[in-house]
Amino acid sequence: TMTIHSEEHVVDVHIRSGIYSSDTIFDYSHGYIATRLFSRHACFIMKIQKKIIPELHEIGRLAFERQTMRDVYSPNNVWTQFQSGSSVLGRLKDWVVYGKHIEQLCSGLPLYQ
Repeated sequence: TMTIHSEEHVVDVHIRSGIYSSDTIFDYSHGYIATRLFSRHACFIMKIQKKIIPELHEIGRLAFERQTMRDVYSPNNVWTQFQSGSSVLGRLKDWVVYGKHIEQLCSGLPLYQ
């Protein structure tokens, strides 16, 4: 499911698929995306790259397009591959940079950037 909070410039994406379940937050006001993978008990954070990630006003249209026409190709599909590396637990300065929505999603989990 996807929830778009236009006034806060935040998109919540919830995927429920067994061991592949995850929650993702696109925080356009802070410029970061965070994905919490439930099977790994970890959060992955990346900076929004405007050339790759759809704008907030486009993401709802793309989700609708994907839902109603699953087989139609869209050049705006976004796939991200995370490479393992060192992690840190979120510190106060991290939460100031990432924002309260990502803090709520990732607090207490290892952060991979």
